[in-house]
Amino acid sequence: MLIKYCKLFFLATFVLVLSACSSGKDNTRDNSTNQEGEVMQKHNSSSEKDIVTNPDNTHEKSNRDKTISVDKSVSYNGSYYSVQGKYDQIIIANKHYPLSSDYNPGENVTAKSALLDLIADMQAQGYPVSNQYSGFRSYEAQENLYQKYANQDGQAAADRYSARPGYSEHQTGLAFDLIDISGNLVEEPEASQWLLDNAYKYGFVVRYPVGKETSTGYIPESWHLRYVGKEAKEISDSGLTLEEYYHFTGGDYEK
Repeated sequence: MLIKYCKLFFLATFVLVLSACSSGKDNTRDNSTNQEGEVMQKHNSSSEKDIVTNPDNTHEKSNRDKTISVDKSVSYNGSYYSVQGKYDQIIIANKHYPLSSDYNPGENVTAKSALLDLIADMQAQGYPVSNQYSGFRSYEAQENLYQKYANQDGQAAADRYSARPGYSEHQTGLAFDLIDISGNLVEEPEASQWLLDNAYKYGFVVRYPVGKETSTGYIPESWHLRYVGKEAKEISDSGLTLEEYYHFTGGDYEK
């Protein structure tokens, strides 16, 4: 009889142990599921935040929403507008044709090399030109610069000498502002004339010449060079702006 009770006691104990183990496994599985659920929820929250906090910036959105009349000679690749030149594709950046805010090519290596040769030759001929220059600017850098000028002089005045973000040639990596040894933009008459006469030898044109504000949208800038490559001499000899030479729309921003 004693043996029978002992067997029953051990059997009951065994059942209780099994139940406890089974309960422990279930709890572990539940905890694992809860942890995965928390991770997934955090991930989803982050994704929703990205969607909300990363809308297109105001300028880019307005560019995209605004209908831009595109000239027949102009093509668009999703980041910039361009025309096909005699030798190369010519990227356009003016008050009619904006660049994408995420277009960030950096300084064009070929253009920079040509610029350094130009500066060295000007220095060798006695022109007071510095090794310093203003080259590539990102969308954000141009945005800050333009806002500074707009705050300082008002938007209407700033628009005549500074590009709004997304409309600057500096964002293409192909434009450079020359600086003299005093730290100012190059405006000295002799140096300015040298650039008009010789910039093409290095693949550049003076982008905003005197008397062409209606075409370019900007007041004259003797210091602002734009790299166009092999066709520079033909453009320079024509006396035309890029807008006039390649027959694409220029002038002021559309109202």
